[in-house]
Amino acid sequence: MWHTIDSDQELLRDTTMRYLAEKVPLARQRKDRDDPAGFDADYWAAGAELGWTSLLVTEADGGGSVSGKGAVDLALIAYAFGRHAAPGPLVDCNVTAAALSGQAGELQSAALADLISGAGIAACCLGAAPWQQPGEAAISIGKDGGDILINGSIRPVESAGQAKYFLVTGRSDAGFTQVLLPADAPGITIKPLKALDVSRKFASVTFENVRAPAAALLGAFGRAAEPLARQIQNAAVILAAESVGAMDAAFDMTLDWAFQRYTFGRALASYQALKHRFADMKHWLEASHALADAAADAVAAQSLLAADTTSAAKSYIGQYGVELVQDCVQMFGGIGVTYEHDLHFFLRRVTLNSRLYGTPAEHRRLLAATQIEQEQAA
Repeated sequence: MWHTIDSDQELLRDTTMRYLAEKVPLARQRKDRDDPAGFDADYWAAGAELGWTSLLVTEADGGGSVSGKGAVDLALIAYAFGRHAAPGPLVDCNVTAAALSGQAGELQSAALADLISGAGIAACCLGAAPWQQPGEAAISIGKDGGDILINGSIRPVESAGQAKYFLVTGRSDAGFTQVLLPADAPGITIKPLKALDVSRKFASVTFENVRAPAAALLGAFGRAAEPLARQIQNAAVILAAESVGAMDAAFDMTLDWAFQRYTFGRALASYQALKHRFADMKHWLEASHALADAAADAVAAQSLLAADTTSAAKSYIGQYGVELVQDCVQMFGGIGVTYEHDLHFFLRRVTLNSRLYGTPAEHRRLLAATQIEQEQAA
């Protein structure tokens, strides 16, 4: 990331970089690709001790950031994850921890404590989102007497098979509603899916007449639109920073290759056509760095432009990040498409990130809707 960071932030980033390099090198991830979890529980718990899951949580709830800007600090962690294509539900655990911070309730407090300590993880079941029409919601949440009733199915859900808690978002007649559920609640069915990313595991989650007490609600029934928007912004910051880290790794790897690989007595990097392609990639990379930084700053400051900035970052990086790494694959030629080469880890990571918490097209739709609302209000 291009943020100017202080010594504490530098220590946080560098400690994470070293830890990931030691615990989850790409060679280790190749061996563990058939592991149903994709990562070791001790690995995640030690990462939580480093602060991976507490940066968006208030100090009163046991969290806190090193700089006072939780989103910026978390973006440094996410960037390190991208550079190493590291496993672990960094997005969902932080989105859920931030959503639980400040919430009352026994279940909410226990879940937040587990997330901060690394003793348990959470998965987000985003069954309704602001870029959807009401009839497109995958999960419905209604009332049945004093209980909450959840129905629907959502995919893909990261680490659903290993999650202890589900943060479920659905639509009700009153609007968006969110519920925190134990993952072993009756009526929940989890089916593993084949994942594009080698180290991240996904599943489909089905809710069939799942009943929860009103105490499981996050906020008021039908009033989750504003908290949901903040959660999507938090997710966009993490995904953007992580993708930029993966883009950097792929670009550096490809640039080194182009200078070392010779054809007809010349380095590949000396050919004019390839110079033009590298120039395009560098342009996309620098713009992605700037957008990822701007998104983290806007969310940390709770700016009025946070929604627009995060959607801009998510849509731009989601499109051009994939193009950049695809170009890197083409630069390598045949070896770039082999499983044994490291490059595919970063291609998989950037491609998958572009689809999570809203595609580029869906975030452009949000930006367009905001622009229309502003013009109509003028």
